[in-house]
Amino acid sequence: MKLRGLYAVTPDIADTADLLRRAGQALLGGACLVQYRNKPAGATLRREQAAALLALCRRHGVPLVINDDLLLALAVGADGAHLGREDGDLGAARAALGPNRLLGISCYDELERAREAKRIGADYVAFGSFFASSTKPAAVRAPLTLPAAAKAELGLPVCAIGGISLRNAPQLIAAGADLLAVITDLFEAPDIRARAASYNQLFSVRAIS
Repeated sequence: MKLRGLYAVTPDIADTADLLRRAGQALLGGACLVQYRNKPAGATLRREQAAALLALCRRHGVPLVINDDLLLALAVGADGAHLGREDGDLGAARAALGPNRLLGISCYDELERAREAKRIGADYVAFGSFFASSTKPAAVRAPLTLPAAAKAELGLPVCAIGGISLRNAPQLIAAGADLLAVITDLFEAPDIRARAASYNQLFSVRAIS
């Protein structure tokens, strides 16, 4: 599975139809990975949305990862889970997901946590926030030197998250990020499909150069 490009992380949307409309546009624009994230939603809505989003992603041939909820990922048959510091034992999560589903780990600004993620079999590691984030305004800042250092040592795909926009995305790609996890700048764009395509073009330009 190629983990390089735009990683579309869904915003908090209660209207499932609107969620699917926006996610569909991101997929048409070329998102290579989708993460379902809806912190305020109750369990029933989360399961409904995750199942509907999984069906949409399957039609596009793009994996769906569930944020911070291993049990939900397993319940709906998602393609993986993305877990943070408070989301339980990582080794147990790797065992529960098995070898054919993705496990992403939030590592914040901590290379040591990324080393542990590698040890337990993570498929990618995520660092950030690299820039000021409206989603997590109090998040610790990660240095731009971290993606390249992590890739050199660990050999895992590196995801960058936090305050990413088309303006600052080239810095992260140049710094070694394989995936750009974007919420606001993608899903609040006037044309989500075009914005997604613009992100992917940045990766194409980097590959050519």
